[in-house]
Amino acid sequence: MNNIKSTFSIKDLENLTGIKAHTIRIWEKRYNLLEPERTDTNIRYYSLANLQKLLNIGYLNTNGYKISKIAAIDSKNIPQLVRDVAQNDNTNNHLLSTFKLSMINFDQKLFYDTYARLEKEKSFPEIFYEDFIPLLTQIGMLWQTDTITPAHEHFATTLIRQKILISTEAIQSKNQIRSKKVFVLFLPENEVHELGLMMINYEIIANGHQSIYLGQSVPKNSLIDILDFYDEITFVSYFTVKPEKDNIDNYIKEFSEKILYKKNVRLWVLGRMLSETDISKLPKQITPFDSIKNLVKKL
Repeated sequence: MNNIKSTFSIKDLENLTGIKAHTIRIWEKRYNLLEPERTDTNIRYYSLANLQKLLNIGYLNTNGYKISKIAAIDSKNIPQLVRDVAQNDNTNNHLLSTFKLSMINFDQKLFYDTYARLEKEKSFPEIFYEDFIPLLTQIGMLWQTDTITPAHEHFATTLIRQKILISTEAIQSKNQIRSKKVFVLFLPENEVHELGLMMINYEIIANGHQSIYLGQSVPKNSLIDILDFYDEITFVSYFTVKPEKDNIDNYIKEFSEKILYKKNVRLWVLGRMLSETDISKLPKQITPFDSIKNLVKKL
């Protein structure tokens, strides 16, 4: 499972490009656009070069080029045509494909070059919400379908994490705390998916509030100590895979009893595990959110 993936099934190509397997077979048969190899049992498999070519073909097709016209272009000239078209493309299709390609090839330079191009036109929050969120959504789907390995996921999320850290440090050096609000950001024990929480940290600082970032896998007892330092605290957490379905109600109950007993202490929480509890029955000090953007509106 942890080996670097260099060959792909036709289903992998469908997952990575969004082009249906049936369509890929037609293009392959009618226009000879791809040249798959075959296993000893005559099953097609595709190389990284095939994947890259199909991503480029799909991009050109989305931008109005007919498959018959693409098929007539020399394969070595297709990447240059894609670059030319991309110069005037205001959609995210090409950049998302490029980010995915950088992940598949473990190509750090391609990731940085793509980000640098975005940075000329957008603010960091715009890049995160408009480009990184769709990328992370697709990465999650690709990982779940075994199209990519955990190594691919870690490669991409680590690079995104670096960009959040750099951007957060930049605003910390410029922004001053303008309010008395204190936010304490943490993830439950054994929860390590922190990109969303890191972005919330960025937004809190950008809005002039004090943010205490504790990060991954924080025991509830460690949060109790903070209560002695501030009269009013808003805890913020992200329940992505923890607490688990069978434990989430108990976790919320214990958190309320141990931490939310003080008058001016609250918990804001996001994440897909919230779907495993009845949010209408949450204690009044707990506020659920369905997105980072909606949470930011409350700052």
